[in-house]
Amino acid sequence: MAEARRHVYALTLDEWEAWVRQQGQPRYRARQIWEGLYRHLWPRPEAFSTLPKGLRTALAEQFVFQRLTPTHEQVSRDGETHKTLFRLPDGPVVETVRMRYVRRRTLCISTQSGCAMGCVFCATGQLGLLRNLQVGEIVEQVVYYARWLRQQGERVTNIVVMGMGEPFHNYEATMRALAILNHPQGFGLGARRITVSTVGLVPRIRQFAREGKQYNLAVSLHAADDALRARLIPVARRWPLQEIMDAVREYIAATHRRVTFEWALIHEVNDTPEQASKLASLLRGLLAHVNLIPLNPTPGYAGRASTRERARAFCAVLRAAGVPCTVRLRRGIDIQAGCGQLAGQALAPRPRFLVGQTWPAQGEEA
Repeated sequence: MAEARRHVYALTLDEWEAWVRQQGQPRYRARQIWEGLYRHLWPRPEAFSTLPKGLRTALAEQFVFQRLTPTHEQVSRDGETHKTLFRLPDGPVVETVRMRYVRRRTLCISTQSGCAMGCVFCATGQLGLLRNLQVGEIVEQVVYYARWLRQQGERVTNIVVMGMGEPFHNYEATMRALAILNHPQGFGLGARRITVSTVGLVPRIRQFAREGKQYNLAVSLHAADDALRARLIPVARRWPLQEIMDAVREYIAATHRRVTFEWALIHEVNDTPEQASKLASLLRGLLAHVNLIPLNPTPGYAGRASTRERARAFCAVLRAAGVPCTVRLRRGIDIQAGCGQLAGQALAPRPRFLVGQTWPAQGEEA
């Protein structure tokens, strides 16, 4: 049986150099392929006009340019959020989101189809883990939207690895994909424009710190004591808060980068003054920022978002303790594109807003 074709977006520049040598071609041909993929965004081998015909033929025979099939596109009512549902070759689905801000065009990309972490309020966690994405499948999400934005005269300015899945549960593929996207002679997205989110896989946070990359780190905390956190995030039973904070300090010491802590505000669950005070004590003196995100509705969780007043009160406690804090704008809620809502539109019914929820779907900040 012939060897399966490799994904064209899975190779590093060094690997392309090795490949062109195998084809009897000079090293500079690898640079031409690299620039064709990530600067010109050419979608098929025939487009690589800088290459000789024989090398274009070898590209077509040995590599596949598309493994993600877009099957559904949704745009939020305000037009600022766009979500694509992709089907993978073996059947599972994955979602990617594009968010438009005044000066930024941010992509929220996925690293897994589903997720094994089981966060109770997260639609992806409710789905369970279907499989890890391969390197090229992670990169292809970005290339897909980069082509789309180029048609609008725009470009990708930021990437947040906060879509479906736990990036540190698919660590090697995620880091390799980001290295490809970060390469200055290719796609060239600066490391400080890339944010990786984790629920707190301590060994991987420490590995991330040791590698010394300048990618931003976001930690999904959601509770300031181990008992409540274990109720919301089952994996928290394995790594208590103190271990997470120790690993975060290692990251800050190695990179001198500020850490963002994500907190889904759930009415009368983790939005209390007591939780705010505990969080302030946990983070006091740390190079950190807290993003408060009023809970987005998902089919499998009955909790509701904190009220505007409770969110502001929570933030006030943090600020009084010297901890920077922001209540984040809610975007794309009407198309299930908000934080914690990605599960594949075909697999999840449209959520409803619960009675008494006073936050608008999007567009307001405390």
